[in-house]
Amino acid sequence: MKKIFLIILIIFLTPDISSAKNIKEAYFAGGCFWCMEDSFEKIKGVDEVISGYSGGKLKNPTYKEVTYGNSGHFETAKIIYNEDIITYKNLLNHYWKNIDPFDSSGQFCDKGLSYRSVVFYTNNIEKKEIESSIKKIHKKFVGKKVVTFVKKFEKFYIAEDYHQDYYEKNFVNYLLYKKACGRENKLKNIWLN
Repeated sequence: MKKIFLIILIIFLTPDISSAKNIKEAYFAGGCFWCMEDSFEKIKGVDEVISGYSGGKLKNPTYKEVTYGNSGHFETAKIIYNEDIITYKNLLNHYWKNIDPFDSSGQFCDKGLSYRSVVFYTNNIEKKEIESSIKKIHKKFVGKKVVTFVKKFEKFYIAEDYHQDYYEKNFVNYLLYKKACGRENKLKNIWLN
């Protein structure tokens, strides 16, 4: 009887480790969401990255409506992260290093509104971090203007299943796309100078 009581006591007094995590969400649009997903999922402290759409008014948009229609949405990555391991500021710095913040027509070979870069903020602390980081970029790149949109986050719609983890499921096709787009070379030219 004492053993059963002790086991029950241990179960109820052991803290739930999963609830101890400080889980947050961040939303970034940086052109092709496959590339954003690939980049962010490699970061320690990022639990999951989901491809989707945000920024427009159309409910439950499809890829076709976002890319070829007038939905107002952007290809967006939802970053689920543990703030005890990585901060929003670190995610934001990583984001800048993975986009061309000076391109007003899209990102790399993907052009059009849905491929424009956007940082979505969910609160005023994030908004201030974004504004501060843009000022730092302007100081580093004198004469260039950051054209990345800064928008209040409203709603996120998950993209179709075939877009999720595309870079893993279709590895060769993804690498061919990324290489043909010149994404890595362009990023080196921007950020390593």
